[in-house]
Amino acid sequence: MSQWSITSGRLTPAQVAGALALAEAAEAADGVAPLSEHALLHLRYDAAGADGAGGGQDASSGQGTDRDLVLTTAQGEMAGYAHVDANTPARDLSGELVIHPRYRGHGLGLALVRELTAQADGHQVQLWAHGDLPAAGRLARAAGFERFRALWQMRRPLAGPLDPPAFPPGSTLRTFRPGHDEDEWLHLNARAFAKHPEQGAWTRHDLELREREPWFDPAGFFIAEHDGAMTGFHWTKVSGPADAPADIGEVYVVGVDPGQRGTGLGRALTLAGLAYLRDRGLQAAMLYVDEDNVPAIRMYSGLGFTRYRIDAMYRQLLTARG
Repeated sequence: MSQWSITSGRLTPAQVAGALALAEAAEAADGVAPLSEHALLHLRYDAAGADGAGGGQDASSGQGTDRDLVLTTAQGEMAGYAHVDANTPARDLSGELVIHPRYRGHGLGLALVRELTAQADGHQVQLWAHGDLPAAGRLARAAGFERFRALWQMRRPLAGPLDPPAFPPGSTLRTFRPGHDEDEWLHLNARAFAKHPEQGAWTRHDLELREREPWFDPAGFFIAEHDGAMTGFHWTKVSGPADAPADIGEVYVVGVDPGQRGTGLGRALTLAGLAYLRDRGLQAAMLYVDEDNVPAIRMYSGLGFTRYRIDAMYRQLLTARG
């Protein structure tokens, strides 16, 4: 293939639809969704306004738009798409990309990566490879990237026995109250994930986007309190077939205030959420956890979870920058 072009900037509604269709085609071919939830939410809600003018601005934080790159063939077909997250630390840029299965094998992935790094203004670029497929590894190495981070997807059946949750003395459990709990929850989330590059950086905008999703259900969003203050949470997710098999629920995120670590609160919250998913009639539960989060993996393994799949993140080698 000799003729194609790469453009960046705000997407038109037609380009948003094209990127979503491209992602669906890649998932059908690969068996793995090529874009994260964050990128899909960006496309569905922020990438273009109703008039095509674009969006993506978090007015509460003053942070700018995420970056979108589109690779188009000479015939005007969208052959590739890349997304860069604007909310990552200033020292690096985190993103992901996908090439339509029909246009693979022509060097378009490498061209898209090179354009993305050229627009990075000297920042180190990090790219997710969902499923860590062999082709993604080959592309990363050709572009001068190294594998440095892994995210495990773990699963367990829900048909087996579940221990009753044992909460620390004085703790109470309730569910999330939309329109009331957002600010306190965001502060707790930031404390619980202060060292996490994605979860700890959530803004009010990030939370509100998820509250707008069809899967959002406060009945499965559990809040632990002590003396009226939030101390931990377990947010479960039950998606449709587009996100996960219909009989699988997700331990979407479990967080505990740093002062409560070692009390058993995280395990109790996890068990409470698993019981909720089981009572919903789901057959299995899944979760994501960083490979180097040894305490969390130990806890989840003790609860019957086993590794199912790996997502990998690749970053530019220092010698490849510039």
